[in-house]
Amino acid sequence: MNKHVLLLVSGLVLLSGCVTTAPTAGPGNVSYGDSKAVETVTNQFGSTDLQTLAESMAQSLAHSPAIGTRRPLVTIAEVKNKTSEYIDTRSITDSIRSQLLKSGSVRFAVDVAGMDNQTEELARQNQSGLYKKSKTAKMGRMEGSDYRLEGSITSIVKRGDDIKDVYYKMSLQLISNESGTIEWADEKDIRKTSRK
Repeated sequence: MNKHVLLLVSGLVLLSGCVTTAPTAGPGNVSYGDSKAVETVTNQFGSTDLQTLAESMAQSLAHSPAIGTRRPLVTIAEVKNKTSEYIDTRSITDSIRSQLLKSGSVRFAVDVAGMDNQTEELARQNQSGLYKKSKTAKMGRMEGSDYRLEGSITSIVKRGDDIKDVYYKMSLQLISNESGTIEWADEKDIRKTSRK
């Protein structure tokens, strides 16, 4: 066999080992699904509910007269869970913030949960002596937010002999930090029913 042909065949064999294939189900029968597909495994709060509520609220706020075209600075508080089940309200809050940022209608200030990290970073840059003074983020230049966005999610559960009905309601409000007035508010509800 020609030396060049042998090298070519060897190279093709090596390259074929690098080809990637789509993920397949393993022994646990796990497969990927559509993250936007409606999920109806149980009548407990799920991913579809989270997406529905976050999208509805973000769209409503982005189109409200309170926002207008000036891109106000907003602080967002974690949605309060007033239901009887565990709901990761941080995920709801994060989804609302992400969608509003993508819309370009508002800017967000660091929330209460992130303020410790913000002040620690400023202190590290300005007090550690490790940074050039001309290249540090300056102290005393953070902006106070125009509004704060806060809300809650509640539920009402009804049970019969062979039926369970769960009603979820999410409420949000945008409050002016200067005047204390509510400039926008909205609600979105979801009802889920299951039979035995």
